[in-house]
Order: sequence, then structure tokens, then C-alpha cells
Amino acid sequence: MAGPGPKNSLTDIAGLLVGQAEDAAARTGVSVILPQMRAVASVDVRGGGPGTRETELLRPEAMVPAIDAICLAGGSVYGLDAASGVVQWLARHGRGLAVHTINVPIVPSAILFDLMNGGDKHWLAGEYGETPYRRLAMAACDAASADAVALGNAGAGYGAMAGKLKGGVGSASWVEDDGLIVAALVAANPVGSVLTPGNKGFWAAPFEQAGEFGNLPAPPPREVPASLPKEARIGGHTCIGVVATNAALDKAALRHVATMAHDGLARSIRPVHTPFDGDTLFSLATANWPDQISGQAEQVGPGGSLLPLLIARVGSIAADCVARAVGRAVWQAEPLGALDTARKVALE
Repeated sequence: MAGPGPKNSLTDIAGLLVGQAEDAAARTGVSVILPQMRAVASVDVRGGGPGTRETELLRPEAMVPAIDAICLAGGSVYGLDAASGVVQWLARHGRGLAVHTINVPIVPSAILFDLMNGGDKHWLAGEYGETPYRRLAMAACDAASADAVALGNAGAGYGAMAGKLKGGVGSASWVEDDGLIVAALVAANPVGSVLTPGNKGFWAAPFEQAGEFGNLPAPPPREVPASLPKEARIGGHTCIGVVATNAALDKAALRHVATMAHDGLARSIRPVHTPFDGDTLFSLATANWPDQISGQAEQVGPGGSLLPLLIARVGSIAADCVARAVGRAVWQAEPLGALDTARKVALE
């Protein structure tokens, strides 16, 4: 029967590895999604404060056909250094886009704001020395595996905040009866709240599977969204993540998937995509679904095309996976500094 994959993780999609590394002193980290083979990818960027690298290459009309990795990091603008570490690691392993006699690694990336969480970030004062992000990125690549993704205080979500609570990394997957797999990984650091007013439960509760984030009550249908938490650090937040599928989709199709996947943030965070957020979701396809044609045989769209209905199907599932990943990220988070956890607040 259809349901979450065996690991309930992005790595339920064969061919995708995930590595994460953290700096506990600096209260920050890096997550790297490392396809074993180059993968087609796209992106959709929302909110008023994004921080990204190489996203223009993902436009359908851009020349580069596939990517080698996706990098997610804390650190705001400083965290963009992490992508350089991934590029260096890939180059050492002879991976990248073949250009004449060299390989050029293609690593789109996004960052979130975690500079005000109390960690030792000496580089902010202009002190001599590099930021930790290149080092963390290479360590994350070394650690990349097909194991279930570590949740909560891990990788890019190590120092994240969700409203006034501790944020983190979450992941979720869905496997259809015909073998289609869709999954998401999100570093949840929104300015909005993941819990309903009065901390009664998760906004994402209607999409929860098997108690994966506490099986708390779903919000009443007329409950109004919470305003921006007074404790939130106005000026820098952001959710960043990846949705993936084993279907074969091109960049234009994956752009639609990424756009639809943002609905998962709207289902799990209120408010979302604010001027203080820079929400960025990448989408990628491994194209290793063995029964793609037969799995879509009864879903013929306008003009006899199967593609629009497949895009709609993948995008709809992706949005639910994103909502679940946000819930899991915050539910699995551990205390950090003065930040309370959702488990403590919701159950007390």
C-alpha cells in the first residue's frame, strides 16, 4: 500500500545520498544532497530575503543540463562558502560537468540565517580566520550515505529557529503503489509559527503519518493564524530544502514541482514567505522509476501527453512531504541555548 518509505527520508529515493556536519561551538551546520549520478534539477525562491548560489543555471533555458550536488547551510551570506567546499570535494573525486578536458562541479545552494543564536561566530567581528563552512561542507560530503537522514539539530538546521522554538532538519517520503517515490528534506528556520495558537498542535497535523511528529490534535477549522512571534528575530529567517522524485522529469517540469512544493510550507507554517524569509526549495529527479510509462498509462492529459498529470501528481505529493518534513524537523529538535522545543511547549 502507498505510504511513507522504509526510512521516511529523502534517501528512500535510490541514488540519493545525504551528508551533514555541524559545528557545535558556532551553532551552525551544513547539509549536502549528493546524487550518485548527475541529476536534473530546478528551484523556486520565495520571500523577501533569499540567499542562493547557481540558481540561475536551473532555469529551463539555461545550458547546464544537470547538477552534481545541492548544498544547504546556515550562516547567512557566510554560509555560501559551503558550496565552494562541495565543489572542491567533487573536483577531487573527478565529478562535474565535462568541459573540454576538465570537470566543472555544478552545486546550487541556499542559506538560512542563524547568526543570532549565541554561537561562537568570531568571523562576524572581522577577526582573522576562515568561516567553518568550507570545512563543514567537505565533512558532510565525506559523511554522505543512503542512511536515514538525521533529524532535528543536524546539518543546516543545527542552529535553526522556528518562530520562538528550536528549528531543525526534517525529512519525509511517500511511495506510491506503482513505485513512484517523492521525498523532501527541509531545514526549518521560519519566522512564522509551526504550532497553532495556544500551542495546541502542528499546523501540519492533517498531513502527519503514523505519529511522526507527536500525533497532536489537528487545528480547528476556524482557528486564526498566529501573528509573528514577538520573540522571533526579525530580519533573518528562511526555510530551505529539496524535494526529489524517482520519475524522469526535465527542468521545466521540475520548476512546476518546486512551485507546488512551496504549498507544503504554507500548510505547516503561518505566516510564511514573509519579507523576513528567503524560502528556497530545490527539486530534482533521479529518473530511475522502472515503471514510469506503465504507471501513468491510465493518466493521459490534454493532447495525449502524460507529462502534465505526472507533474501534478509529483508536485501534490511533494507539498505534503514538505509539510511533514517541517513538522518532523521541529518535533525532533533538541534544546539549544534559550530556545524551547516543540515537544516541551506542546505537551506541557
